[in-house]
Amino acid sequence: MITLYGIPNCDTVKKARVWLADQQQDFTFHDFKKQGLDAATVQHWLKHVDWEILVNKKGTTWRGLPDERKAAVLDAASATALMLENPSVIKRPVLQTATTCHVGFKPEQYAEIFNH
Repeated sequence: MITLYGIPNCDTVKKARVWLADQQQDFTFHDFKKQGLDAATVQHWLKHVDWEILVNKKGTTWRGLPDERKAAVLDAASATALMLENPSVIKRPVLQTATTCHVGFKPEQYAEIFNH
C-alpha cells in the first residue's frame, strides 16, 4: 500500500503524482490540508525520516512563523506539534510505502524506490 501525502496544488506533489501514475503504481493520495493529519502518522514518518528533513525550513510557511515559534522547534516532539498544528510546514510530498517513508520528489529517487 502506497500513500502519497501532500497538497494538490503543490508543483512537486503534482510531479510525484504524475510519475506514479505514469509508472502504473497503485497509490492513494492524502491531502493533509483537507483530510488532516494525525499524530500516529507523523510518528510513523519520524521512524524513517529525521524531523529536520520533514520540517521545511525553506518554505514560506516556516518563514511566516513568529521567531519565538521557530525557536521552540528543537526536537521531534516540538516538530510534531508544529506539523500537526500547521501541516503546510511539512516538506512535500511524503511517500509512505509498506516498509518506509521518503520526503520530496526526484524522478531518479522514485525510480530507485520502485526499482525502475
